[in-house]
Amino acid sequence: MELKSIAVFCGSKHGNNNLFAQHATQLGNLMAENNVCLIYGGGNNGLMGCVANGVLEKGGRVIGIIPELLSNWERQHDGITELIVVENMHVRKRMLYEKADAAVILPGGFGTLDELFEILTWNQLSIHDKPVYILNSGGFYDALLQHMQVMMQENFLYNPLDKVATVIKIPAEMFSKSYSYLLLLLPWNKGILNPAFITGNKLLYWSVYGEFLFCNTSTDIEK
Repeated sequence: MELKSIAVFCGSKHGNNNLFAQHATQLGNLMAENNVCLIYGGGNNGLMGCVANGVLEKGGRVIGIIPELLSNWERQHDGITELIVVENMHVRKRMLYEKADAAVILPGGFGTLDELFEILTWNQLSIHDKPVYILNSGGFYDALLQHMQVMMQENFLYNPLDKVATVIKIPAEMFSKSYSYLLLLLPWNKGILNPAFITGNKLLYWSVYGEFLFCNTSTDIEK
C-alpha cells in the first residue's frame, strides 16, 4: 500500500540519547522526500518539533492536531502547513488516526505509549487495520518489546507480534524497497562494534551472540 500520510507519535522532550533527535529529523526528511504528509500532535518541543521541522526543511507538508489544554505545554508549532486546535485529547487521537495511512512510534513517555497501545487495540478490534511501525532507536523499546513477548507467551494477545507491529531500527527501513533476513555468522574479537555498515547497496545490521556476530537484517539502499 502506498503511504500518502503517516501519523508520528513521539515525546515532547528530546531524551538523553542524541540518536532520538537524529532519527526524528531523518524520518521527517525522508517523509518529505517521499511525498508523505506528516500527521502529528502539533507541538514544537522535543522530538515532535524535530520530526516536524525535518519535514518542513525538505519542503514537505505537516498537519498538526493539538488540544487546547496542550497548546502551551507542548508549545504549538505555528510554522507548519496546517494546525488544527481541538477540544480534548480524545478528539485529537481520533483525528490523528483517521487522517493517516500508517503510524510510527518514536521514543517518548506516557503519552506516546498511550497512543501506541490504543492504536494497537483498535487494530485488534478491527476498528481499523493501519500498519504500525515502532522505531526502536538505540534499543529504546527493547524492554517493552520483551514484555510484549511475555504477553504473547502467556496467551493474552490475539495475533502474533509480527502481525501487530513492525519494528525498525532506522527511519530508512520504512522507505526501502526490500527488507530481508540473512543468516551469516562471523567470528567476533570483541573489538569496537558498529551495529550497522554499508556494503554495496545493502545496509547490514548486526547482533552479538557469544563469540559471533550475527547479521540478522539487511535493507536495500536507494540511490
